[in-house]
Amino acid sequence: MKKTTENKSNPRLTALIMTLKDASRVHEVSIWREIARRLDAPRKNYAEVNLSKINRYANGDETILVPGKVLGSGVLNLPVKIAALDFSETAVSKITSANGTCMTIEDLVRDNPKGSKVRILR
Repeated sequence: MKKTTENKSNPRLTALIMTLKDASRVHEVSIWREIARRLDAPRKNYAEVNLSKINRYANGDETILVPGKVLGSGVLNLPVKIAALDFSETAVSKITSANGTCMTIEDLVRDNPKGSKVRILR
């Protein structure tokens, strides 16, 4: 049986999945394996999270990880770090106006290889 990763046409996505699996193996952290599994699923199953949900569940000392796209519906009151596969333009402007940080999942794996204080939202 073929793996789904081989069927992905986006080279960034296949590289990201492999990077996550490698980081999981090297640092012995299961969070990266779980994110790789979610990104290896069909695209229609990716998370689409609004800023209102992030505002509801985020704490100030955590990084929010969205294995999908962050959408700009809602209000963000906290200066929170958010890592996602993609961001809408509205979401980026609202996050930066709240003194938050937008980053890619690749940046998060590089900056926090152990995955400490990361909350997954879907």
